Amino acid sequence: MSFDRSFDESALFRICFVCTGNICRSPMAEAVFKSLVRKAGLSTLIAVTSAGTGDWHVGEPSDARTVASLATHHLDGTTHRAKQFDPDWFEHLDLVVVFDRSQERILRAWATNDEDRSKVQLLMSFDSDNTGQLDVPDPYYSDAAMFESVLGTIEKSCIALFRQVTPGIRQGAS
Repeated sequence: MSFDRSFDESALFRICFVCTGNICRSPMAEAVFKSLVRKAGLSTLIAVTSAGTGDWHVGEPSDARTVASLATHHLDGTTHRAKQFDPDWFEHLDLVVVFDRSQERILRAWATNDEDRSKVQLLMSFDSDNTGQLDVPDPYYSDAAMFESVLGTIEKSCIALFRQVTPGIRQGAS
């Protein structure tokens, strides 16, 4: 499967959020991060996409609870279609953000060199306020309240990540 055509390889910084099926956590993070990028006027400099480690949901829209949670935060998740991460993407990415240690192990195993393995980072590791919790829970087998809770965690961590990434982006653009 080819990379999403909206993924701009000419961007200064390219990030991919990767969860298990690409219908809950990673589409949430993609929508949140794209919103942060857009609001900061950095859409031509930062490219954002998402994928899953598995192929179960390829081509499907985000889970309806994901779309509903995003909508309550004025974010649109309706156009998302799930895709599976392709290890060939590593060379085109600067950062691969995962949501739990299982995904971290899988992606690092798929990487063929230390440089690509170092691109794989846990989302919660960017939030210095987290309480030592590194995994973002998977809300798939839970209720709408859990989706809201997970989205709140993702938003907080994405803001922390965005604050760490943007100084270098702004400097690289000048």
